[in-house]
Amino acid sequence: MATDLIAEKRIAAEAAVAMVKDAQVVGLGTGSTAEFAVKAIAERVKQGLQIKGIPTSDNTAQMARQLGIPLIDINSIDTIDITIDGADEFTEQLHLIKGGGGALLKEKIVASKTTQQIIIADSSKHVAFLGKFKLPVEVIPFASRYVMAQLAKLGGDGVVRQVNGQPFITDEGNVIIDADFKKISDPVALSDALNGIVGVVEHGLFTGLAQQVIMGHEGGVKIFR
Repeated sequence: MATDLIAEKRIAAEAAVAMVKDAQVVGLGTGSTAEFAVKAIAERVKQGLQIKGIPTSDNTAQMARQLGIPLIDINSIDTIDITIDGADEFTEQLHLIKGGGGALLKEKIVASKTTQQIIIADSSKHVAFLGKFKLPVEVIPFASRYVMAQLAKLGGDGVVRQVNGQPFITDEGNVIIDADFKKISDPVALSDALNGIVGVVEHGLFTGLAQQVIMGHEGGVKIFR
């Protein structure tokens, strides 16, 4: 990873974490950019910030505990005040692709319960159209072949994600199909189509969920709303 992109991630994370207030329930994102935010939140907690965290993955939960961020069960609250998470791609219309880290299901659940969803990203994630990054689709293993056939009908060339020669397994015990749709000109329509496929648990198209994207660039941040 280029040094300047690392700096952009950190700058964006710090700008977002500055928005967190005392007594809030805070969604904790997953991935390399969100990790900077989790660490920055932990520093503020050490300085006296009083929050309750909702992690979006087992990995984030483990990190948060190690850093001293108090966590609560998502089913114990009705809403999350603010969530800070990353994205694999975003457009100026705030359409996102997420799920490169495999946590898209919990990430979307947390986003759906969040009042203020803040996406942080480096400048390489900003695109005119989604689709250069393959779209993750979480599927129950029993349906993987069927779902790949349905994705093909929608123009997506999908393969089951592998790690060390074995299917990648999500926190919820599912597999992920990474689907190449090329240029996604209508993310909302594709999202609706994917939602209608039996066996699809969730997918990485996030539309209408983010309130803003904070992008690090050239030593500062650019905000998309």
